Amino acid sequence: QLQLVESGGGLVQPGGSLRLSCAASGFILDYYAIGWFRQAPGKEREGVSCISRNGGSTNYADSVKGRFTISRDNAKSTVYLQMNSLNPEDTAVYYCAGTWTSQAMCGMGQYEYDYWGQGTQVTVSS
Repeated sequence: QLQLVESGGGLVQPGGSLRLSCAASGFILDYYAIGWFRQAPGKEREGVSCISRNGGSTNYADSVKGRFTISRDNAKSTVYLQMNSLNPEDTAVYYCAGTWTSQAMCGMGQYEYDYWGQGTQVTVSS
């Protein structure tokens, strides 16, 4: 069974950077598209970014374009989310999620994903 574990969250000042990691086990990561989602207090969960199974296709929410970069290292069974120029609006619990796919693309809808990590807190505050 696919298991995902996020790490790398924490407290950072506005303008700072963090790199989140999503470590996968229990399956071959090459067959799965991975998405990053976030949920702020009182708000619905939203898609942040996703990456296709081979890394050839990525998508980003408009709010993070140009600031966040998603990447993957299938040999290490890990997907990363590099977050730069963070602002308080980025404060949320960040989740990674996976879905098996034969397609060379990925989607940003949470209902497209079957496996979820437990989340990692990101707080942007001075």
